[in-house]
Amino acid sequence: MRAQFVLSEIGVGLRRNLTMTFAVIVSVALSLALFGGSLLMSDQVSTMKGYWYDKVNVSIFLCNKSDAQSDVNCAKGAVTEDQKKQILSDLHKMPIVEKVAYESQDQAYKHYKEQFGNSPLASSLTPDQMQESYRIKLKDPQKYQVIATAFNGRDGVQSVQDQKGILDNLFQLLNLMNRAALGVMALMLLVALLLIVNTVRVSAFSRRRETGIMRLVGASGFYIQAPFIMEAAVAGLIGGGLACLFLVVGRYFTIDHGMALSTKLTLINFVGWDAVLTKLPLILATSVLMPSLAAFFALRKYLKV
Repeated sequence: MRAQFVLSEIGVGLRRNLTMTFAVIVSVALSLALFGGSLLMSDQVSTMKGYWYDKVNVSIFLCNKSDAQSDVNCAKGAVTEDQKKQILSDLHKMPIVEKVAYESQDQAYKHYKEQFGNSPLASSLTPDQMQESYRIKLKDPQKYQVIATAFNGRDGVQSVQDQKGILDNLFQLLNLMNRAALGVMALMLLVALLLIVNTVRVSAFSRRRETGIMRLVGASGFYIQAPFIMEAAVAGLIGGGLACLFLVVGRYFTIDHGMALSTKLTLINFVGWDAVLTKLPLILATSVLMPSLAAFFALRKYLKV
């Protein structure tokens, strides 16, 4: 009988404050969708870091004849065979080096033509203007500075470049976008909490006669509060369900189908469905707990039970 009464009161409360309940559902759905999206963005950045940092190389570019005339680092002339052998020998002795690959001028010219063949500059370049280089795979990409310190300024070395630095700029941009999404999410959560508190208080005020009678006949505080808390929880759960739907549909249409980014951007290792599915229980739990707690504390002060 008591359970039936609580359930009937929940339905009455939701119908009486239909507009505000709808606003709560929408705000909870949007805020939790942003919350889930932020978690997925964080996973995406971590996945990309693991994927790309494992592939980055440190490149030691060697001086050619053209550099000897224009670059102060190559003032002593083009690299000699003895200098190349010494650089290679020193690289193999370093414990942080996993693998070393040599790229000749002809190979560098071929790779340049493959990547920038449509550039106006490509037609004026010749293989002898390209730089020989050593492409170094490190066991730990974070230790690039060890290579830079050891070989920068050495005779025959034009420069030492770390591809990780280029990727760091990309990841900083992605992290900035993620923080912006978290900021919007926090604002939406605050709006949702305020709407929940106001909805619960309006509902309690409209039923103050019933709650007053319940207090007079000795109903417990929890029994009086339960319908209001359940109303907030149901509204929140509906919003959480919509947030989960937004995430699933968004992942489906942006990565797998529709925009199909997974086929258009093959160089990016996108997060899988497992990452999405693991976020859904957290979103649903938050959608129930957040409104319930907000309603509980609002009622304690308002009803004084």
